[in-house]
Amino acid sequence: MSKQKIAILDDYQNKALELADWSEVQKKAEVTVFNDHLPDPQAVIKRLLPFDIICVMRERTPMTAAILEALPNLKLIVSTGSRNASIDVEACEKKKIKILHTNYFATPTIELTWALILSIAKNITSENASLRTNGWQKKIGADLHGKTLAVLGLGNIGSQIAIIAKAFGMNVISWSQNLTAEKAQEAGTTLVTKEELFKQADFLTVHLVLSPRSKGLVGKNELALMKPTAFLINTSRGPIIEEAALIEALEKSLIAGAAIDVYDQEPLQKDHPFRSLENVLATPHIGYVSQGLYETFYKDSVKNILTWLNQ
Repeated sequence: MSKQKIAILDDYQNKALELADWSEVQKKAEVTVFNDHLPDPQAVIKRLLPFDIICVMRERTPMTAAILEALPNLKLIVSTGSRNASIDVEACEKKKIKILHTNYFATPTIELTWALILSIAKNITSENASLRTNGWQKKIGADLHGKTLAVLGLGNIGSQIAIIAKAFGMNVISWSQNLTAEKAQEAGTTLVTKEELFKQADFLTVHLVLSPRSKGLVGKNELALMKPTAFLINTSRGPIIEEAALIEALEKSLIAGAAIDVYDQEPLQKDHPFRSLENVLATPHIGYVSQGLYETFYKDSVKNILTWLNQ
């Protein structure tokens, strides 16, 4: 009897087989790891045709209805994280493809958010670049103490961001569509209107789930409300902010800068303005890329596959 075939997709750092013990899986199945990303759906289909099981990393390779329909051997999708909006669940149900998820925790994203806030406020990357080219001080850093942090979305991540801000002596305000004054107060923040959130912000950080309601929530009008000295931070999802409006605001210095970890299209295009604008600190969607979380992802993936294979 031939072994099941398993594909591990988008393992950029080539860590999947290192961070979990796949030996029991490999006794029952052939495991193939792909380190590159294929943006073209037809190329994805061609690659995945032989496979019975696919392990997807978050939302790097979408499992659309068109792709799923073209994969006759596919029986199981194992996705890292507790949810994956890029998997067409209805198409999976239609084809009787099982979907299993792994555990997830948000602390790496919380940590990266603060790394970005501190780095863009203190000009860490440009000052480091100056030092590496035999230069010295080039810019003056922004203060955090006494400044206002505006939190757009006060859920599991946003509420923790707010708590940490207090340690820096910041004033914290918050808003989201269903946020109540009581909930805001529990996180040590003050509920304000959406307009005031953008007007008062010295640093505005986005922590919303991407949905039809949140897509494009931050556009030209909202960015126009911000101070020219304010910074925008996004470690949530790219499409929550209208990309063209943000690029225009940055090019015209309508805001001081942006620190961004998420984009409309990932990986980010090679000629994208975010790669070259001087007032942008951009990272390649590493908010969840940490040793502990990756170990959780791949160890849980192994458990999920073994449970399914042993049925």
